[in-house]
Amino acid sequence: MSARIVASVFLAAGILLGTSACGFYAPQATLIQYDPSDGVSGEVGDIAFRNALLLSEDGSTASLLVTAINNGDTAQSVVVQYEAGGQKVTTNVTIRANSTVTIGTKDRPSVLLENIDSAPGDLFPVFLQYGDETGVELLLPVLDGTTGAQYADLLPTPTPTSIPAA
Repeated sequence: MSARIVASVFLAAGILLGTSACGFYAPQATLIQYDPSDGVSGEVGDIAFRNALLLSEDGSTASLLVTAINNGDTAQSVVVQYEAGGQKVTTNVTIRANSTVTIGTKDRPSVLLENIDSAPGDLFPVFLQYGDETGVELLLPVLDGTTGAQYADLLPTPTPTSIPAA
């Protein structure tokens, strides 16, 4: 009788371990990093770039929209570089120490990319770097503002042209 009880206990323990141990081997989905919005992410040294994307109506001029998080103790001048018409175009944006800034929103720094020849729906390469840190090239999605109402008022505004007097 005692052998039957011992066998039952081992069988129950085996079933319990067999059905509950899958948590030890299965990857946890909450630990997998992903971009939960429309843009892409990247990191350069102490600066993290989140939800980076371009907003353009005509595919020629675009506004860069990105949240930059500087985890360092010093302000950094971030180089934003892209290619337009066979030429490299460079713009600098300063990110204060221990701060977060969203570039491309109202009352914030903005970066306007011109002559990009990249229609909404395309991916456009933009290089980000600062100081002596190794930079990162991100393939930014180009959106036209119809993707969501949150982007409609962030599209680049056309530069007014003067009309000669008659």
